[in-house]
Amino acid sequence: MAGALSAAYILRHVLGGQPVALAIAVLLDLVLGDPVYRAHPIRLMGATLSAFERALRRIGADGYGGGIALFLLLAAVWVGGISALIYFAAIAVPWLPWLAWALHVFVLYSLLALGDLLHHVWRVERAAQRDDLPEARRAIACLVGRDIDRMDIPACRRAAVESLSENLTDGFTSPLFWYALLGLSGLVLFKVVSTMDSMVGYKTPRYLRFGWCGARTDDVMNYIPARLTWLLLAAVALFTPGCSAAKALRVGLQQHAILPGPNSGWSEAATAGAIQRRIVGPIWMNGNLVTEVWIGDPTDPPLATHDDLTRALTLVTATGLAAAALTALALI
Repeated sequence: MAGALSAAYILRHVLGGQPVALAIAVLLDLVLGDPVYRAHPIRLMGATLSAFERALRRIGADGYGGGIALFLLLAAVWVGGISALIYFAAIAVPWLPWLAWALHVFVLYSLLALGDLLHHVWRVERAAQRDDLPEARRAIACLVGRDIDRMDIPACRRAAVESLSENLTDGFTSPLFWYALLGLSGLVLFKVVSTMDSMVGYKTPRYLRFGWCGARTDDVMNYIPARLTWLLLAAVALFTPGCSAAKALRVGLQQHAILPGPNSGWSEAATAGAIQRRIVGPIWMNGNLVTEVWIGDPTDPPLATHDDLTRALTLVTATGLAAAALTALALI
């Protein structure tokens, strides 16, 4: 019984969601950005995925079944591996009770991505303020995959805000949601699925069936967080100078489906409505114009200026902090 109670305590207090650990991880993420080191979990997940994909394709498992097997293998290795590492650190070194907790904080910090995104957007804006178009284009190329040679300074700013608002859900609020619901294991599972979606979740002949599991599971895991983020952006807009909560709600509801996928459009459209500027606009890829769609209230001007971008940064940063605070409160 004592052993069972000890195991239950470890599961709850070492692997479960912890408000203090979350506060430290969010602070590190915002101040330092994503840690850069060779053994970063996301980098290793990607390498593991590639190895499993090659093995599965060698045995002919390159359809729906292979994609499901890929998910199960990655979940076993990463969710099981990280959970086991922290669990046994708590058991094996009881005279160092902080070790497992420190591992928990470091993994949590490594899997949150808002700070790094903010730093990239500021890099675009610093170049834009100097009117350095080549550097602004190089900076935005780290965030988007479109042709950059046709982009002027306002287009670079719009693309930065587009990427910032879209990735608020996938990079921050969704991880927080799954951390609150299932602890560190839930967060790692979400990142496994997100990595699958980014690497194999394409509608190409090679990945249409093999990547189906990762893409659809990513849609499911982001479904509730995306809509909560829309509502939270509107709530934060109430207290953000120059922002409109009513437009955030209306534009998010009316225009989220214009963008591809069932989830990414909620935070992107809500941000456009909240800051009262239109975003997206003409996008070129491989020399072809792929869209001229604008997102936002049709009566609002296109996002173009330093003030427009900083208002978006203020809104998204405040929304991220509000999401972290609500998550911490839910964990108390």
